[in-house]
Amino acid sequence: MKFNPLQITLASIVIIGSAVLAQLLTPHELMARSTASLDFQKIIPQSFGTWTLVPSISPVTPAEPEGYVQPDRYSAKIYSQEVARGYSDGHGNTVMLLVAYGPVQNYRLKAHRPEICYTANGFQVLAKFKAQFSYRNGAKPLELTRLTTQRETRLEPVSYWMRVGNDIATGPVESQIIRLKYGLQGLIPDGALIRVSTIGLAPEESFKLQDKFIRDLLAAVPQDKLRFFIGLPG
Repeated sequence: MKFNPLQITLASIVIIGSAVLAQLLTPHELMARSTASLDFQKIIPQSFGTWTLVPSISPVTPAEPEGYVQPDRYSAKIYSQEVARGYSDGHGNTVMLLVAYGPVQNYRLKAHRPEICYTANGFQVLAKFKAQFSYRNGAKPLELTRLTTQRETRLEPVSYWMRVGNDIATGPVESQIIRLKYGLQGLIPDGALIRVSTIGLAPEESFKLQDKFIRDLLAAVPQDKLRFFIGLPG
């Protein structure tokens, strides 16, 4: 098939225009650069309210999905943070906390989603539902995801939320929509996943204990650092 000069010219304009548009719509500015770098090991207190650190207790940590080859593990270690701790309330109750932070919303941070990492660690997800959680009077409630997971005789209820930029995402689809929203503004959002879990209690009791832990934790975080945990609600 032969093309006349006009067709060739129009095709060239479309190709060049598409390349320019793609370049313009590609986000270039990291949201993480607009704020000071934080050390989550220092921001998250080792004791607050009635809660004290229990060094011997460690939460379930993310496992890479089978067949996934991470191209730059060294870079991921430098540019992301992970805090995994256990806390006791002094009354025989224990809560495990995991905070995973990434300056870029990428595969590594998405892999921290509990449905993925618990399954990769041999757990079954027995139940999953959404919940609204009031962490402070007068503040917009947080959107949480609740899970009940089990591995052999270990029953472990889980509550978590994921911050993407200044928003809270309740699932993978919403995360994609939020990333697209920032991308159209030329921004690459940072993000954090905050997860708490308990063992030795029934799900209903566990979720009540986890709610108290989250309230106490967020109340102990300096006001100017809350954005890194809950974004900018409302």
